[in-house]
Amino acid sequence: MQPTVDTEQRKIWGLHPNIFFLGAVSFLTDVSSEMIFTLIPLFLSNILGAGGAIVGLVGGLSEATDAVFRIFSGWFSDRIRRHKVLAVTGYSLSTIVKPFMYLASSWGIVLGVRFGDRIGKGIRSSPRDALVAESVSLRERGKGFGLHRAMDTSGAVLGLVAAAIIIYAVQGGGIELGLRSYQWLVLIGVIPAALALLVLLSFVREKRHEPLIKDRPAVTTPVIPAKLGTRFKIFLAIIVIFTLGNSSDFFIILRAQNLEVPLIQVVLMLVLHNVVYAAASLPMGMLSDRIGRKRVISMGWAVYALVYLGFALASSLWQMWLLFAAYGAYYGIAEGVSKAFIADMIPSGKRGTAYGIFQGAVGLSLLPASLIAGWLWDAVSPAAPFYLGAGLAVLAMLGLLTLVRE
Repeated sequence: MQPTVDTEQRKIWGLHPNIFFLGAVSFLTDVSSEMIFTLIPLFLSNILGAGGAIVGLVGGLSEATDAVFRIFSGWFSDRIRRHKVLAVTGYSLSTIVKPFMYLASSWGIVLGVRFGDRIGKGIRSSPRDALVAESVSLRERGKGFGLHRAMDTSGAVLGLVAAAIIIYAVQGGGIELGLRSYQWLVLIGVIPAALALLVLLSFVREKRHEPLIKDRPAVTTPVIPAKLGTRFKIFLAIIVIFTLGNSSDFFIILRAQNLEVPLIQVVLMLVLHNVVYAAASLPMGMLSDRIGRKRVISMGWAVYALVYLGFALASSLWQMWLLFAAYGAYYGIAEGVSKAFIADMIPSGKRGTAYGIFQGAVGLSLLPASLIAGWLWDAVSPAAPFYLGAGLAVLAMLGLLTLVRE
């Protein structure tokens, strides 16, 4: 009989094996994605000559696509009571479309490939998070999500280090990205994506659920059910306010180039960002187990507001290094803890739906956020999107502290 998360199994790093292997899948996937997709804003602007509005459109629309599919996949995985099959489907689709970036010759093709990749991410993310939540106890939930996030982000570090080495080997220094460098990133980046899929298929185990009671009313539409509760809905509304100022991270990269940071240093700043992100994720998750999720998330949003204000005001190279590191701290503090907070609010049978709605709301908000940021970048100044983000982060933090109970 196939083992499930309900049976006694040898733990890895003190947690159920699913946490480690799902972390390994995310690690390998992030190695691939960071190599292929992180430098898309520079590919669009340096190689294809696109402006800020196009960068915002590609970033925002791809995230919105991701959001729609997260909503449906989370709900559907709860409906069929199977999370792994949708995770496999999503990772497979992303792996298939990545090689096509090698052939991209217009921003429309970039948008199409990114669209396919985000569909895959949208399909897999909510079921994967539900697998994580169901593989760890309440008292270690922050630790479980923190470890998963740390492994995920460690993959980003390795992917960016590999990208820096490849770029330096192919084109040396300079501020702009070259086509040949980017094509090498794609060719090498598809390998870890395929390995991630093999790990998921071979080592992650589905939780065994009790059969559905026949006379239990079926959920027929992926809307916010009353059972998800008022607290979740208020938290969701606050997240949307925060996200409207949190445009695509494409603009962080463009801001660095706008200040004439050399390309290799931009990539190394991203490495530093992800090192800090990975280092902070596990201890912040464990801290949230002790002092509460709301305090830790609020701390992260305060850091975010200061960082975005810094991006608006920055004028020198050393400031950009500091800001990229602090931006990683924000992610490490808030990202995994937010998902653990949702698991605290929502019963097991509804978590796929809740994660889908949560991540869907975030992704759909990123479309107007990125379009607004692109317009502000072109029409006002490259600093303007960051002033907006800092202000909305403060507003969201105050809402979380005053309106959401622990």
